[in-house]
Amino acid sequence: MFNFFIYNWLLIFFYFDNNKNMLIFALHSSNMAVENKYKFLTNINNPKDLKAVDLKDLVHVCSELRDFIINSVAVNPAHFGASLGVVELTVALHYSFNAPEDLIVWDVGHQAYGHKILTGRRDVFHTNRKFKGISGFPSPKESVYDSFGVGHSSTSISAALGMAVASKLKGETRKVIAVIGDGSLTGGMAFEGLNNVATTKSDVLIILNDNKIAIDKSTGALREYLTDISTSKTYNRIKDDVWKFMGRLNRLGADVQGFTQRIDNALKSIILRNSNFFESLGIRYFGPVDGHDVVLLSKLFDDLKDVPGPKILHIITKKGKGFKKAEIDQPGWHAAPSTFDIKTGEIISAKSANPNKIKFQDVFGDAIIELAKKNNKIVAITPAMLSGCSLTKFSKLFPDRCFDVGIAEQHAVTFAAGLAKQGMKPFCNIYSSFSQRAYDQIIHDVALQNIPVILCLDRAGLVGHDGATHHGTFDISFLRCIPNIVIAAPRNATQLENLMFTAQLEKNKSPFVIRYPRGYTDIYNSNGKFSEITIGKGYCLKEGNDLAILSIGPVGNAALDVADNLAKEDINIAVYDMLFAKPIDEDLLHDICKKYKNIISIEDNAIIGGFGSSILEFIADNNYNTKLVRLGIPDKFINHGTQEELINYCGYDTKALIDNVKKLYKSFITC
Repeated sequence: MFNFFIYNWLLIFFYFDNNKNMLIFALHSSNMAVENKYKFLTNINNPKDLKAVDLKDLVHVCSELRDFIINSVAVNPAHFGASLGVVELTVALHYSFNAPEDLIVWDVGHQAYGHKILTGRRDVFHTNRKFKGISGFPSPKESVYDSFGVGHSSTSISAALGMAVASKLKGETRKVIAVIGDGSLTGGMAFEGLNNVATTKSDVLIILNDNKIAIDKSTGALREYLTDISTSKTYNRIKDDVWKFMGRLNRLGADVQGFTQRIDNALKSIILRNSNFFESLGIRYFGPVDGHDVVLLSKLFDDLKDVPGPKILHIITKKGKGFKKAEIDQPGWHAAPSTFDIKTGEIISAKSANPNKIKFQDVFGDAIIELAKKNNKIVAITPAMLSGCSLTKFSKLFPDRCFDVGIAEQHAVTFAAGLAKQGMKPFCNIYSSFSQRAYDQIIHDVALQNIPVILCLDRAGLVGHDGATHHGTFDISFLRCIPNIVIAAPRNATQLENLMFTAQLEKNKSPFVIRYPRGYTDIYNSNGKFSEITIGKGYCLKEGNDLAILSIGPVGNAALDVADNLAKEDINIAVYDMLFAKPIDEDLLHDICKKYKNIISIEDNAIIGGFGSSILEFIADNNYNTKLVRLGIPDKFINHGTQEELINYCGYDTKALIDNVKKLYKSFITC
């Protein structure tokens, strides 16, 4: 009875306050017209300028910031929906906290466009993701406001905790904030950070941006748990009243604060089935709240500054907020497909589909369907890249055989190992750069036990505008040293399909890696007919007497073009497609080293430890007196730009290949 009386008193006490706030907001909204397009944003060059804006005008700032992002991405296609969804959060963060003294750590930086614009990069934002322009992700090299470099997910909590502990040890009083999405929270590293954050008693604020989607719809029990909280009308109604009551009582001292927090915890325990996950870890939970109410968020941040220890604020947002097409088709507008009309959302300059070209990822998506029709042991696994790796059609045709495990590459690989151990044929599709996160699992759970997991590494090589965090330039190097493993790189659609067919055969008893790039290849219609490929066998694509080019992957097509062009100058080059980085075709290498004194290797992987290195090792081990020039990714992290610009920068484009061939040929004929 007492509890019931308190609740009803709280409800009556705040009824008029709620309605007054609603009235104020309605009156304010009716005057949202601005004198010019960017009345506020034009004068905001850093967070200090933002703080000079009246609290009531933050709504206008958000409107202008969202419009600026839309107009910018419309002419310079980039990531889109994520940044639109956190406009209010971004403005509130920089309004309430004091960056760069206070440290804001973004989880996956494609939601940080608003942050970049508010922190001095508005006038150069048109160079976003362009060659030698600003990065599409936060980068400490670019700005002091970017406290930590990000690109992969689930890192923010661990990084923020490290920063908070360091500040505490140094006697500093700065605030540390981690912004993490519900999709990123599925990553194992995020759970490791949560597990550790409470034990340090560090003053870390974790903002959980809950929009129910990463690129594709979020999956798993955590998603259901967050939905349970956010959709419980009873809890949210009572929670709002208690929060306001707590806000008034907070001024009365710590004892009352603790009492009101216990009331809130009790409500969650009674009303929700699973309500104390974060609090059971020792992290005070607040929310859920409207992530698009910038005034509310600003006030909450001011209040939460005074709450000691680790805490999490759960906000509800909509990805693509403010742009209708991005709100409706969130996966399709995760990144803008091309330049577009800001009024209609219609695509303006999308490249016309070439009937003779197909994306490598779509070759994979079509082939796995055909293979699965004939082999009921085939299953597909992806860590939150269902559409990105073209498994959407497969998931609809074989819903019981397709597993989106969330952003959890480590789990994906070991899950695949468990399936394969029991006789299934798992195709585990992971972007090359993300596979780095599962390195231990590839070694310990797959290769060491010689389990025939089929690991398909999409986006191998230079991916373009996403830059250093997303280039798949190390996989041959870090995988080649692992025993029991097969590594192949198809040159075209035919080889990709046939490698997939070969990998799923019962005779294959070893881990099988197939790497392929972001981009297009010539269409090959197999009609469901595949051919087995001999593992470890390379091929001569073009005969020649002067020197040899050894390639792996699609770069072999450029080598063929070079050989054809130089033949007109009476320079006769042999071109070999080695196809396998491991096991490499030693019989073919013996023939090559006996015939040619000059060899060029070309690959879209790091030169150190890569395909070319395997040839060097062979030459040294067999005492051949053969000169080898290696072309590929140099020993540095490569920034962003078009794939063509980056290949040129790395020195293995057609011109660089021709220059090296002529240089070797000249030295050969003058000997």
